[in-house]
Parts: sequence; C-alpha cells; structure tokens
Amino acid sequence: MRSRSLPGMKVGEGFTRHPFDVEFGVRTSGLIAGRHLKSGHKHDKHATAYFGVAPSVFRGLIRDWRRSRPKERLEAFTFVDVGAGMGRAVLLASEMPFRNVLGVELHPGLSGIARKNLTAWRKSGCVRTPVKMLCGDALEFAWPEGPCLAFLFNPFGAVMMRRLLKGLARSFKERKGELDILYVNNEQEWVLEAQKGFERQFLGDVKRSKADAIADYRIMANQPEGEYASSNAESCSIWRWDG
Repeated sequence: MRSRSLPGMKVGEGFTRHPFDVEFGVRTSGLIAGRHLKSGHKHDKHATAYFGVAPSVFRGLIRDWRRSRPKERLEAFTFVDVGAGMGRAVLLASEMPFRNVLGVELHPGLSGIARKNLTAWRKSGCVRTPVKMLCGDALEFAWPEGPCLAFLFNPFGAVMMRRLLKGLARSFKERKGELDILYVNNEQEWVLEAQKGFERQFLGDVKRSKADAIADYRIMANQPEGEYASSNAESCSIWRWDG
C-alpha cells in the first residue's frame, strides 16, 4: 500500500504535523487506527494504531532505563524498535551511541516512509550509530548477539504480545540480563507480568514536555472520529530478562 493512500494522512482527514517533523524535515506525524493498517499479512488484525512517540517521552524513558543499571553501558546495546512505524523512535535512538539501531515494521507503507526519513536524518548529521529499517514480522525477527534493548510503543494486542514474549524467552534462554524492554503506553502490562523470566525495573508515568503535550493534543483533537485522546504523560514500564 502506498503511503499516500493511508487513511488519516491528509489535512482533510485530521492530519497535523508535529513540530519534530517541521524542525527536521521528516514525516513521522499522523494517527492511523489499526483497522486501517492492512498489509495482507495474517497479523494485521493485531495492530493497534500508528502514532509517533513524543520525543520528550522517549528521552525520559531512556534516562529512566539508564538509571535501572542495565547489564552493560548503552554503547554495548543494540536498540530494536518493534513495530517501528514511520521510524520516529529509530531516529531518536540513532542520535545516541548505541551499538546498532534497528526498526522492524510489518506494514510496507510505514516502513517505506521510515526509510525516507532515515535518508533525511542522515543528511541532517544527527546519526551517531549504524541504523537500519526492516520490513517484516517481529515474531520472525532474528535478535542479534549481545545486549538488546527492545522498544515497544503499544504496537499490538495481547495475543501478539504473548507470542513475542515467548519467542524472546526462547531466544534469550541462555542470555541472562541481555534483554531489556522499554514499553510505552503499556496496555498489555499484565501479559508481561504473567511471562516468567522477566523482572520489572520501572512502572510509572513519563511526562511529555509542554511542547509535545500541546502538539499531541492538537493531533488527537483534529481526528474526525475522535476515538483517541492525549494526556500530559505516557504510562510506561521497563523490564529485564532474568531467565
């Protein structure tokens, strides 16, 4: 599906640009309900929605994660955005000295936009680490060697979350402490609580900056269907694989 045919991506459909896009010349704005994210894949029905994480929330959660005493320094971790959408979190992570940054997105239209964003981002000089955007199923993703930091902005419902966690438990069975999870808008927190081997390091609200709060409120308010709402913070959690 071509990106311009995605519902919610036209001004008449409520599309509003976030200041992040205006400042850096990228395209990560918009709100697309999960029912409109059809790619022909059997997992389409589990998609929640597309919405870019507030930059202030992302950076705040990274700070909280670093305070949680991960196994290694940030530089040793590969950052993996599961359900990367148009790649805003991938762009933000690439500003930091991770070992690598990877985005995994099922929808070809969204991943195509994310690749274009990466091209613009590299030209801006913001990239500090190797970064790549992949189009594919997160359940089939081959997790790289070494410590990994998984980022999830509520990409799918409980069924897929359960399958993902079981796959992670298998992949990291002999890799105690090598997987941390950053979970934003943690609607499926109970699924993580039920999965053996993960220990929660943080649970709480991460505040938006004033600019992000205003921008996200306007984006939500302009949606004709009015089914989503914004607040001044995101409910988040941090989990660590302890085997």
